Amino acid sequence: MPVSRVMPTEESEDLIALVREIAREQLLPQVDQAEAEARFPREVFGQLGRAGLLSLPWPEQFGGGGQPYEVYLQAVEELAWAWTSVAVGVSVHSLSCYPLATFGTPEQQERWLPEMLSGDLLGAYCLSEPHSGSDVAGIRTRAVRSDDGSHYRLSGTKAWISHAGHADFYTVFARTSEDRTRGLSCFLVPADAEGLGFAEPENKMGLACDTVREVLLDGVVLEADRRIGSEGQGMAIALTALDSGRLGIAAAATGLAQRALDEATEYATQREQFSKPIVQHQGVAFLLADMAAAVGAARATYLHAARLKDAGRSHTQAASVAKLVASDAAMRVTTDAVQVLGGYGYTSDFVVERLMREAKVTQIFEGTNQIQRMVIARQLVRDVTQAAG
Repeated sequence: MPVSRVMPTEESEDLIALVREIAREQLLPQVDQAEAEARFPREVFGQLGRAGLLSLPWPEQFGGGGQPYEVYLQAVEELAWAWTSVAVGVSVHSLSCYPLATFGTPEQQERWLPEMLSGDLLGAYCLSEPHSGSDVAGIRTRAVRSDDGSHYRLSGTKAWISHAGHADFYTVFARTSEDRTRGLSCFLVPADAEGLGFAEPENKMGLACDTVREVLLDGVVLEADRRIGSEGQGMAIALTALDSGRLGIAAAATGLAQRALDEATEYATQREQFSKPIVQHQGVAFLLADMAAAVGAARATYLHAARLKDAGRSHTQAASVAKLVASDAAMRVTTDAVQVLGGYGYTSDFVVERLMREAKVTQIFEGTNQIQRMVIARQLVRDVTQAAG
C-alpha cells in the first residue's frame, strides 16, 4: 500500500504518484508472464524513458529530471513494488551514467549524456570480473594505450553484468597500469564496438527478466576521448559510483519488502483458522508487526543516506548501512511472508515465493553485505582516528 513519506516539493509528490500509477497499472499486469519467460523487458525501459523515469537524478541541462536523490530513490521503490527486475534495471542504468555525469569533461557530457538520458539508450555497468567481484583492485581487464596516445585496446572478461547484450553502451573499468589502487581507468564503450561479445545468460534463481551475462572484450579499440576521468582515476570513480548504486538497490529491496508485507497482510485478513482471520491470532499479528517495522527501518536508512547525498555531505557509510539494512530486511520479510501464507506461500501460485527468491540477490550485488560491514567498520575507525588527530 502507498506509504506517507516526506516530500521536498508538491512537484515531487505528483511525480511519485505518477510512478506509482505506472507501476501498478502498466507494469504489474505484465510481470508474472515476463518473469516466467525470462523475457528482457526492453520495451518497458523505453516506456519509462519516454516518461522521464530513466534520468530523474541527472541535470536538466542534459535532459535529466533534475530531481534530488531522495525523490529518485522513492521512484525506484515504487517500481520495485510492482516489478523488481525493472527497478534494478533503472538503478543499473543510473549507475552506468554516473561516471560520465560526474567525472566527464563538459565536452564529453555534451556529446554523449543527452542521448544516454533521453530514454532511447540503456546502459550497463561493467566492474565485476570472474576473479574480482568484491575485490575491485583485483581487476584484470586491460586497456593498453597506443604509442601515439590516440586510442586504447581493451581485452578481458566482465562478469555478472546486467543488461549485457541488450545495452547500448557499457561503462567499463580496465587496468591501465599495475598499481593496484591507481591503475584502473574508466571507459565508455558503445554496443557496436568491434570485439565486444557476450556469453550465454546466467540461469538465476530470481530476477529472471534482469538478463545477466559475461561481457567479453576481445581487443576492443576505443578512441582516447572515450576514457572518463584521468588515467588511473578509475578506482575512485568506481567506488563513488557504488555509493549511489547501493542506494538504488536499497530502495529496490525496500519496495520488494513492502510488496511482500502487503501480500501477507491481505492474506492474513482473509484466511480463517479456528473460526477467525489468522491476523487475529497473536503469532501472526506479531509477525506482521515485525515485518512492518523492518520495512520502515529500511526506508528510513535509504532516505537518510539520500538526504546526506543531496546535501553534498559524505554518505559512503550511510549508503552501506542502507544497503545492508534494506537487503537483510527484504530477505527476512519475504521469508516471513511465505510463512504467513503457509503451504500456499511455497507455491508459485502466490507471488511471495518469487519475492523471496528475488530478495536474496539484494544481499549480494553492489557489494555483498559482508563487504558493507567492512565499509561501515572502516569508516567508524577512520572517524575515531580523525577525531583523535
